Amino acid sequence: MITLQAPASKSVSHRTLIAAALAHGSSQVHHVLSSADLERTRGILHAAGAVLKDLGDGSWSVQGMEHGPVGGTKNALDCQVGESGTTCRLLTAVLAAGHGSFRVHGVERMHERPIGALTTALQTLGVRIDFENKNGYPPLVIHTDGLAGGDAELSMDESSQYLSGLLLAAPLARRSTRISLVGRKAVSWPYVGLTLQVLEDFGIDFTVEVQEDELWKSVPWRSVTKAIPGHLRITVRPGSYRSGDYRVEGDWSGASYLLAAGAVGREPVLVTGLRSDSLQGDRAILDILRNMGASVELRKDGILVSPSSLHGITVDMGACPDLVPTVAMIAASASGETRITNIAHLRIKECDRLSACATSLSLIGVGAEEGPDHLTIHGMFPQVPAIPEGTVFPTWNDHRMAMSVSLLGLARGQRVLVDDPAVVRKSFPDFWNVWSALV
Repeated sequence: MITLQAPASKSVSHRTLIAAALAHGSSQVHHVLSSADLERTRGILHAAGAVLKDLGDGSWSVQGMEHGPVGGTKNALDCQVGESGTTCRLLTAVLAAGHGSFRVHGVERMHERPIGALTTALQTLGVRIDFENKNGYPPLVIHTDGLAGGDAELSMDESSQYLSGLLLAAPLARRSTRISLVGRKAVSWPYVGLTLQVLEDFGIDFTVEVQEDELWKSVPWRSVTKAIPGHLRITVRPGSYRSGDYRVEGDWSGASYLLAAGAVGREPVLVTGLRSDSLQGDRAILDILRNMGASVELRKDGILVSPSSLHGITVDMGACPDLVPTVAMIAASASGETRITNIAHLRIKECDRLSACATSLSLIGVGAEEGPDHLTIHGMFPQVPAIPEGTVFPTWNDHRMAMSVSLLGLARGQRVLVDDPAVVRKSFPDFWNVWSALV
């Protein structure tokens, strides 16, 4: 048995640091993920008025902003988000709740990722936003004297981070903000749950309502397991974030590769540091592994996954899109067909992940067809394919592709080569050191 430690949650690290930076007074945040994305978020929060000090071992002291984010007057404050979509979407909303001008921009790929649903809602709330190139896409400049509050409509067709950003910003508004969910669908709802958990932990007052029989009814937010456009709204009242001591839980997204390794590799893997009752949507990896026939055991000291004969399944992964590359690579070692649905939004991630998954699998002779919103993989068990000598997998500058393709070599004890190993720095900098225990 191989024992591995899960990394800290990237999603919770972002949200907790932002909340601490908006709080009055000093906070300590422990077990924060060290990654390129978090560096971007910390850098922008610091530039906007928070003081963040590295205490070592994943702990940070955060002195909150007294009056919210402060931008430029003559020139916009430079807010370089790099490759971090989370930083871009969450902080675009949070900065809009401050005062002054902020220029939000990133790498070229970031300027191809839409943000129009969020900026339209922010404009409704009294913020002026200028797009430098293409409407609805970065780079953009925010001109703000704070959020007015009131009613706003928001679509989550493309990303749940639009709503999470607006929720984090809303306590700074001059009056209550009521956000009504519109659009065709709502992807990645569990990530909104993480945001609501942080708001609750930091003392923010909000109400979640659902529409039943044409009547709006207030419900406990934890009871909402999925969001239906036109039938859900959230009201956030003005208030101060509460400073204090906070700890970030383990990351189910990063741990998914380690858990999957136990199912497709040669030895059982015990993953420690995860909350089995976590609100993270990527906890769904346990159910997916079980449904594919994996042996999964929840123990006091961690989660144990053991090698098993796997079979294909059909699974809707709209709520857990970051797991799709992981599951696609697991499917190569399963028998039969695996069909992953409701994942059109993966085409606007760091790369087009549907195309990237299909291409990666083709390099070892595994058939995969991509549709507009689905991916089908033809598993080859028991003839688990070997990686041809000299194969180097492209990463498309995408951390999740680099980590997921590493699973392809485990069944035969092969080490996978990728064209840019350093790309994992975005979310799991220690990945290759951890992975070395498996191959």
